[in-house]
Amino acid sequence: MLFGSNDRSVAAEEAFTNRQAQWQAVVAALTDHLQRVASPSFDVEDLASPRHNVLVGHGVGGIGKSTFSRKIEASLAHRDGRPAQWDAPSWPIERILPVRIDLARSTGNDFERVVLSIRLAIAALGRPMPAFDLALRRHWERNHPGEPLEEYLRRGGMLSRFSNAVNLPQQMQSALADVAQALTLPGTVGGAVGHLTTALVGALRERRQTVRALAGCTRLADILESEPDLETLSFATHLLAWDLAQLPADQRITPVILFDTFEDVGDRTHRDLERLLQRIVWLMPGAFFVITGRNRLQWAEDGLQGQLDWTGPTAWPDLVPQVPGARGYGGPTARQILIGDFSPEDCDDHLARRLARGGQPLIEANLRHAITVRSHGLPLYLDLAVVRFLEIRRSGRPPQPPDFGDFPALISRTVSDLTTDERHVLRSVSLLDAFSVPLATQVAGLTHDAAALRLTERPFIRDEPAGLWPFHLHQVVRSAIRHAEDHTDDRWSQQDWQRAAKRALTALGHEWSHGPRRERAVLIGCLRQGLRLARDFSLDLDWLAEAAFQYVGDSVWSSA
Repeated sequence: MLFGSNDRSVAAEEAFTNRQAQWQAVVAALTDHLQRVASPSFDVEDLASPRHNVLVGHGVGGIGKSTFSRKIEASLAHRDGRPAQWDAPSWPIERILPVRIDLARSTGNDFERVVLSIRLAIAALGRPMPAFDLALRRHWERNHPGEPLEEYLRRGGMLSRFSNAVNLPQQMQSALADVAQALTLPGTVGGAVGHLTTALVGALRERRQTVRALAGCTRLADILESEPDLETLSFATHLLAWDLAQLPADQRITPVILFDTFEDVGDRTHRDLERLLQRIVWLMPGAFFVITGRNRLQWAEDGLQGQLDWTGPTAWPDLVPQVPGARGYGGPTARQILIGDFSPEDCDDHLARRLARGGQPLIEANLRHAITVRSHGLPLYLDLAVVRFLEIRRSGRPPQPPDFGDFPALISRTVSDLTTDERHVLRSVSLLDAFSVPLATQVAGLTHDAAALRLTERPFIRDEPAGLWPFHLHQVVRSAIRHAEDHTDDRWSQQDWQRAAKRALTALGHEWSHGPRRERAVLIGCLRQGLRLARDFSLDLDWLAEAAFQYVGDSVWSSA
C-alpha cells in the first residue's frame, strides 16, 4: 500500500480487525495450561500423560492468521502491545515468554534454526540451561565443525532478532565450565566437549554425588550417548523442559511458542519435519504452543500412527473435534479454532481504516458496502480490492462498484498447497451448490475418494452436517474458480469445464435415481443443480425431464 500511490496524503495502515473470540480462546487455553503446570502433580518428565499444551488456529489463505499470530506475540510480550479490542488476561504477562517462529519456506527456517530460536528466546533469563546446553554444544561441534555458534547466529540474522542472543555462547560455556569443575577435569573445556560428555555420562551412570545437580534428569545420559543428529536434537528439547523446571519458583516462566505457516512444514505424505516439531510440543509439556496454518492438525487421528510419534484422541484429547463434522467449530474446550470470515461491520471497518486521507476513509461508504457484499467476509478479498482501488485510481477515474468482481489471485492462493487430484476435485465441485464425498468423486471422474476426503478438511470448504449434501465451497472462492481468469499451470480449458459439467449432471441423475435417500428433498436438490448445469453449459436434459414430471406428479398428490 505504501508504494501504491504518489499521493503522500494517503495513509496506508495495517488494519487489524476483531478476533476477540479467538483471543479469548487463547487466553482460556493458556489459563488452563498455567493451572496445570502449577499443580503439584505436574511432572515435566512424564512422557505418557495426554497433552493439553497446544491450540490451533486454521483458516484459508489471506484470512489473517499470521497477523493474528504476531498480535498474540506482541500482546504477551508487552502490555501496550495488546489491541484495544482484546481483554486483558488475569495472569501477569511478566511470567510469560513468547517466541514466534514463522515456518514459511521463504524464511529459510529449518529444524535446527527452530530449536535455536527457542533457546535464544530463553537466553533472556540470563541463566545457562545446563542439560540442554551440553547436548546443543555437542550437536554443534559435530555438525558445524570449525564454525563458532556466535558467527552462525550473526550471519543468519538471529543476533539482531533476539536481543539476548549474544549471551547464548557465554551461557553454554558457563554450563560446560560448571560441569568440568564438578568433575574436577583439568584445563579448559572449550575444545574437549566429547571428553567432557563421556566423563559426565560415566559419572551419571555411577551416580556420583559430584554431579547430583544433573542426576535428576533421568534421560540426560542416554541423549548424550546418542548420535548427535537432528533426531537426537529433537529429543534434546526434553532436556530444555527439564532445565526450565529446575528454576527457582520466583524465576520460572512459561514459554509460549507460536508456530506460524504450519502448512509449509511439508505435505501430508512426507511428515519428517512435522514429526520433529511434534516432538518439541510433546517433550516440552511446560510450554504452551499456538500453531497457525491453513489446515487443522490431524494429530488426534489414529490413522497417523507410525507417521508421527504420538497420535490419537488419547494423546491429544483437545484436538478432537467436539461436534461431528464441525472440524474446529467445537465447544468451549475445543483447541482447534477456525480463524474465519469478517462480519459486515468488520469488513467496513477494515476498508475504512486501510486507506485514509486526513483521518477520513479514502474508500467511500457506498463502495465499501459493495466490496463488503462481494467479499462474503473474506479478508484476502478485501486486500485485493484495496489494491484494485489504487490501480483504478491511478488511471484517473473514480472506482465504481462494478470494478470489483472476481480476482484471479484468489485461485492461485487457494490451490497453492493442494495436490493435483485435490485441485481437480476443487474445480469439479465448484460446479455444484453443495456436495458429498461420493458425489465429488463422481463429478471429478476419479476412482477413489482420497482426494475428495482431503479436500473436505480444507478451511475453504464449509460444512452443514444436517444438510442434504454436507459440504459447499466458500462463495467467493467458488465464484473466483468459476469466473475469474485462471493463470495456474493446470488451468482448465473450456472443453474441460464442459466435460466436468456432463459428469456432474450424470452424477446428480445417479444420485436421484440410485442414491441412498429416495425422498422429495433429494429430487428437488438434484433438479435445482441439474437444471442450472444444463442451462449454463447447454446440456441435453437427459434425466431432468423424467425428474421434472415426477416433481409435478408429487406436487399434485401433495396438494390433493
